[in-house]
Amino acid sequence: MRDAATAALVLAAELLGFPYTGLDVRVVSIAVASAGLMLLRRRQPIVVAGLVGVLYLVGTLPFPYDAPVSAMLIALYTVGRHTPAPASIVTAALAVAGGWVVHNMPAAIAGGSPAMILPLALAPALPVAAGYIVRLQAELSHRREVQIAENAVRAERRRIARELHDVIAHHVSVVGLYMGVARRTIPTDPERARLALLTGENTARQAMTEMRRLLDVLRTDGEPIENQAGVGVARLPALIEESGNATLEASGEAVELPTTVDHAVYRIVQEALTNTRKHADGARARVRLAYLPDLVEVEINDDGRPRPGVVRPGLGLAGMAERVSLCGGEMRAGPAHEGGFTVHARIPLPEKT
Repeated sequence: MRDAATAALVLAAELLGFPYTGLDVRVVSIAVASAGLMLLRRRQPIVVAGLVGVLYLVGTLPFPYDAPVSAMLIALYTVGRHTPAPASIVTAALAVAGGWVVHNMPAAIAGGSPAMILPLALAPALPVAAGYIVRLQAELSHRREVQIAENAVRAERRRIARELHDVIAHHVSVVGLYMGVARRTIPTDPERARLALLTGENTARQAMTEMRRLLDVLRTDGEPIENQAGVGVARLPALIEESGNATLEASGEAVELPTTVDHAVYRIVQEALTNTRKHADGARARVRLAYLPDLVEVEINDDGRPRPGVVRPGLGLAGMAERVSLCGGEMRAGPAHEGGFTVHARIPLPEKT
């Protein structure tokens, strides 16, 4: 869409920019060819710059002057914006050399001062430099966003690691203490040994329960632990009904999911529906849940209009991806070909014994 708008702008600029030349076949041909090349500028920036350069050369000679200046500037900017530094430098150097020859710079130098000639000679390199600067700024901005998301995930992992360490260290030490008591008292006091073993068993169960609960709250943005009991695949119909504009389709034979997988599926659907309401208000969503022999698959599609600009993953999508990764699965999210946005996750299930 942007390339089409650029092509229209170039066509208008070339046809209306030199009224004194008149709209002869040569002017119109160069303008149409230059505008058409703009449709390919981001896919083949160097090729387009070279072809526009040829048109520029054709447009300068013979008189009258009708070179596609706007197309040349945009093509050179695109090279800097969408090609690596070495290719941009070579293109800028060739553009400067071509301008030097086309505009007869040696003759201009003979009759002008260097202060006036140098800026004119280096002018073709300026669009390339501008495009490269914009590219660097965009890359730095993207890296900052990625770094912020990675730092948030690392901070959450460190917090969970500390809590897991505290839970496991405490309970394992208690279990070891009671096992030692039982070992020493079995020959002389079986009942006391039985109570010690029972206490150790209960402590081990408690440790496992707390560890599961800590893993389940990973990436839940500080939601209280007690609220985790209300999440899971069984709660999806209620979640869909609360959303007000979504439908649920389930296929396959339902099986009991591990706690982490059960909670992950619910949170993925919850976050996806929240994003739909936030970024595509009024859009309809379809939630598809499929039980396959060795995995569970969940997909959320909405029919909202695509958001302008580049869609970059936020902390919500990063949290979903982290959950799926912890369960050993894979997830993808992005604009759908037919419009709207799609979140798709596949999580493997443990083998039945």
